[in-house]
Amino acid sequence: MFNKNKIEIIIVLDNIRSMHNIGSIFRTCDAIGDCKIYLCGICATPPEKEIHKTALGATEYVEWKYFKTTKEALNNLLEIGYSLIAVEQTKHSIDLKKFKINNRKIALIFGNEVKGVSQDVLEISEKHIEIPQRGIKKSMNVAVAAGIVIWKLANN
Repeated sequence: MFNKNKIEIIIVLDNIRSMHNIGSIFRTCDAIGDCKIYLCGICATPPEKEIHKTALGATEYVEWKYFKTTKEALNNLLEIGYSLIAVEQTKHSIDLKKFKINNRKIALIFGNEVKGVSQDVLEISEKHIEIPQRGIKKSMNVAVAAGIVIWKLANN
C-alpha cells in the first residue's frame, strides 16, 4: 500500500505517440504514489510490449482509463472538480517554480512529442505551466518533463 499524496493527481496524455514515453510516465506515477493516468487519442494502452518495457510492471498498479479524445477526458475531469493544468510553453504559462496549487484535485496535461498540447486543449485549460529551461532548443522529452512536474507538485 502507498501513502496518499496531499493532492489528487491525474495525468492526461494528449496524443503521446511513443509507447516508451507512456511506459515511463506509468513508472513515474507509480513512484509518486496516488496518481492516475488518462490516455487519450493516439496513445497506446496496456498491455503493449513497448509500454511494459519501460513501465516495468507499473501498469499493474497505476489506475488508468482510455478516452477517444482528450476533450472527452477533460470534460469528465471538470465534472468531478479537477483543475486542468496544461504543461506547455505559451505566452500565458507560469514558471513551475512560481506555480501555486489552488485545488486539491489537479489534472496535468502533457502533449504530443512534436506538436505539444493541442490548441483546443490549451483553450480549456485553467492554467499553463512550464519548466524553466536555459538551452538553445528549450525542449524536453515529455516523460522527463512529466517526471519533473509530477514530483514537484506532489512534494509541495
